[in-house]
Amino acid sequence: MFDAIVIEKSQSGQHVARSEVTFAALQEGEVAVDVAWSTLNYKDALAITGSAPVVRNFPMVPGIDFAGTVAESRHPDYAVGDRVVLNGWGVGEKHWGGLAARAQVPGDWLVRLPDSLSARQAMAIGTAGYTAMLCVMALEEQGLTPDHGEIVVTGAAGGVGSVATALLAARGFRVAAVTGRASEGDYLKRLGAASIVDRAELQGALRPLNKERWAGAVDVTGGALLANLLSMMKYRGVVAACGLAAGMDLPSSVAPFILRGVRLIGVDSVMCPKSERERAWDKLSRELDLALLETMTTEIPMDHVIETAPKFLEGTVRGRIVVPVAG
Repeated sequence: MFDAIVIEKSQSGQHVARSEVTFAALQEGEVAVDVAWSTLNYKDALAITGSAPVVRNFPMVPGIDFAGTVAESRHPDYAVGDRVVLNGWGVGEKHWGGLAARAQVPGDWLVRLPDSLSARQAMAIGTAGYTAMLCVMALEEQGLTPDHGEIVVTGAAGGVGSVATALLAARGFRVAAVTGRASEGDYLKRLGAASIVDRAELQGALRPLNKERWAGAVDVTGGALLANLLSMMKYRGVVAACGLAAGMDLPSSVAPFILRGVRLIGVDSVMCPKSERERAWDKLSRELDLALLETMTTEIPMDHVIETAPKFLEGTVRGRIVVPVAG
């Protein structure tokens, strides 16, 4: 038996509880992992609260990422005792996830944990931090440098935004941090933000083009906010889009693309090829200030996961939430 958060669904609705589960219930996979640390993310909150149809199969163990040690392996790349991390691949949606003491997954979904990172640090980074690094890599692959101008980060007080702000500031970029919570200004400046932008500035009436403001952007919102952001990009600006917190639609026009040469780059962290994952984790292990990472990290026990999940939907979560699973 092992400890897990389990989501079940019946005719009376969805039920979520901390439960003891048998090893025999685990889904197929060549590698079994003793999970040491997991996280609570926005997608986990949607799954736990049932606010969106995130979960594809029931019963389901949420937790879109985890870090731990290989307990059993039938995969040539991994041996018992190897330290590994997992992000994405539908874990916590259609395959049992990381909010459990044991996970069993295909070996190709795993990445070897860099030696310089502990399992807790890996989850303080988590899917949010890994996604932030993919966004930063996308901007740099488009040739963006600090000389081009200021970079804007939406949802800056959240997980992706916090890490993106810190990574970009460390590279010498001037970062404009967008938030709807004025109280987070000091926190964002500690991460390296040069200026704070009220989210309301990006929620006005939609226009094909607005005054040019930013050379690049990391956007976690989508929707009308992204449309406004595109209209405010400088000539040949680059936007890395990785989220849909404000909606899946994009009520924009072609004007930013054909009149200013703006480039909109989609960033997917779920099905991202393994080579890019490994590169992102290697860069994170070498470049992210771990002391700064700790300032954006909150630890909660397994017993508090279910009650904490709704706070994501209320927009009151700051930075990263890590969950110790082992023991």
